[in-house]
Amino acid sequence: MEDLWRLSAEQLAGLIRTKKVSAKEAALAALKRLDAVNPAINAVVDHRPDDVLSQAAEIDAAIARGDNVGPLAGVPVTIKANIDQAGYANTNGLKIQANLIARDNSPVVDNLRKAGAVMLGRTNCPAFCYRWFTTNLVHGNTKNPRDPSVTPGGSSGGAGAAVAAGIGHIAHGTDIAGSIRYPAYVNGVHGLRTTTGRIAAFNAALPERTIGPQISAVSGPLARTIADLRISLAAMSAYDARDPWWVPAPLEGLAVKKRAALCVNPDGLDPVAEVRAAVVDAGKRLERAGWTVEEVTSLPPLKEAAEHQTKLWLGDNYEAQLAAAEREGDPGALACLRGNRSKVFPFDADALSKTLTRRATLVREWSLFLEKYAVLVMPVSGELPFPDQLDTRDAASFARVWHAQLTQIAIPFMGLPGLTVSTGLVGRVPVGVQVVAGRYREDLCLLAGEAIEAGGTPSSVVDPVTG
Repeated sequence: MEDLWRLSAEQLAGLIRTKKVSAKEAALAALKRLDAVNPAINAVVDHRPDDVLSQAAEIDAAIARGDNVGPLAGVPVTIKANIDQAGYANTNGLKIQANLIARDNSPVVDNLRKAGAVMLGRTNCPAFCYRWFTTNLVHGNTKNPRDPSVTPGGSSGGAGAAVAAGIGHIAHGTDIAGSIRYPAYVNGVHGLRTTTGRIAAFNAALPERTIGPQISAVSGPLARTIADLRISLAAMSAYDARDPWWVPAPLEGLAVKKRAALCVNPDGLDPVAEVRAAVVDAGKRLERAGWTVEEVTSLPPLKEAAEHQTKLWLGDNYEAQLAAAEREGDPGALACLRGNRSKVFPFDADALSKTLTRRATLVREWSLFLEKYAVLVMPVSGELPFPDQLDTRDAASFARVWHAQLTQIAIPFMGLPGLTVSTGLVGRVPVGVQVVAGRYREDLCLLAGEAIEAGGTPSSVVDPVTG
């Protein structure tokens, strides 16, 4: 069964648990696929076949003993190169961290292992995870397997490219301003940004994070099916005492009416026609699945939320971030920081206090809106996937990129969950929609996502396009 890598995680785990396929066979198939396609896309930047096969052997031995090996029994999963995995460098796309070897696993890696997953390899990200493009001076460029002329996304660009190309069945990603949702969008897969506090976070190899990332940066899964997002969310979100922000919220909340708000042009985004059409089409799919869909033209503030999020992310400790980027010498990281300087610096204690105070108001307004509607469906980006490295061309291109990503930047400021659902292709580049729900209501995102997914052509593995 050489094509095991084509299966969904749910299908593969079922075969392994019932001994129809061994975890070793699944691991060998995954490694073979990695060897076949990764040279063309550079999605995985560190992997050790002996380690992968050793993990698989542990799963097979546990199954032979009759142990419960978890919902991801033997499923190959990739891990983003910005979180701790024992024995591996937490590079965060940086030369200056190339030898920063983690001694312990981050909570999300431990939880995936407990659920039976096999860690296949570590995926690429841009330097400091600042961008919606994935290139750096330590690992090089990642290519979009569907079209190498467009971005693979960022900062979880390696994750999105890997899962789209069949390297692993689930990819771990992180998201502070779209870093899961955008790679899913441009690679034609699905990606779930979780609620702040849903998935425990901690990297012992790195200094404690500043308050902005603490309250808005999250881990989450990317996969080719919504069902795989559901089971990987359950695995990733298990308790870990190392994260003081972790919340024991149920994975399934109270039943609510299937009522969706549809916003084609949120807060002046002015999306291109193909993006507008995808949102309208997603609304029709929901209606056919029994949802009540109401088009809205006004939302609680998004542009303001995006401005505050940018300040919290880049403005807090700005000078230290800029100094580190200058030491690294990464053009993309420097473009990000210098291009946003006038918007985020200076950012003193008074500005921080006012930002966090205003955050409470915006969280309240969004919570009330999402009490009225189970979900909001809107664009992921104002544009189709960008030409690769567009943000470094000139000032106008940089501004164009940041404007198009408005909805991705805004949602983390309120700590809300957001789901990218891939809905199809425009030519050979993907398009999709973003589904947002109230805090800790990932289940509603997934419920709507399943209806949207079922109404179209399923996402499937792609062989990398090389020209």
